[in-house]
Amino acid sequence: MATRPLKIGISARIEHPQPGQAGLRAKTLQYLEQSVAHWAMSRDVLVFMVPTVAAGGGIMRSNIRLSDYADALDGLILQGGADLSPQSYGEQPLRPEWAGDPMRDGYEMELLHEFIEMRKPVLGICRGAQLINVALGGTLYQDLPTQVPQSRIQHLSEAYDGNAHPVRFVEHGLLARLYAKADADTLNVVSVHHQAARTLGRDLVVDAISPDDGLAEAIRGTGRSFLLGLQWHPEFHHPSNPQLLDCNPILEEFLRNVRKRRW
Repeated sequence: MATRPLKIGISARIEHPQPGQAGLRAKTLQYLEQSVAHWAMSRDVLVFMVPTVAAGGGIMRSNIRLSDYADALDGLILQGGADLSPQSYGEQPLRPEWAGDPMRDGYEMELLHEFIEMRKPVLGICRGAQLINVALGGTLYQDLPTQVPQSRIQHLSEAYDGNAHPVRFVEHGLLARLYAKADADTLNVVSVHHQAARTLGRDLVVDAISPDDGLAEAIRGTGRSFLLGLQWHPEFHHPSNPQLLDCNPILEEFLRNVRKRRW
């Protein structure tokens, strides 16, 4: 009998209606970035985007809850996207453009907690790592260039997925174990963010840092279920590029824990 494929949920990016626009621009759009979906699918898993269940989104509302998705799916990936709202961790935006998306924050926090409650594995990418930290009581730097001016690493660039910098894995951590034989010269990651973890949430530890400024580049849960947040974008790391970290071991470790939880 063939093994049933793993079912992995990916949280939705949200594009809100634009005032004065018509057509799709006047609608709320929820979508996946193709690269993160294809990265997960590279291991022959079924990917499902998890939409919000907020009221007012359609003509009629069902009784479906985010807990139903957590029950039906085997694991969760929190994808990148817009800033978190500083209000989600008890602050006011230092600038209007850093106000973030509180609606998405609330949706993803509820989704995350449902998966944690069911002890199902969760992997957060970029914003997803920050979401994990804030959902568990941590805070963020709203803007690295102004709040960590001593950093010489460029965490955000117009090069976008062409912007890379080195990371260092914390001794005895999960990533240090997965990459025990890796060449230190290949520990470069694609980094596209201007915010980062400031104070850690409960039951979280730092698993990787940027060596120049000490900022957290990966955080890991210490509870009974798999919980890992990567500040970088593993889906942008093509295996044919020897200058970037091969992120397939991370995906395989996530899926190994998904299978262990299922069976």
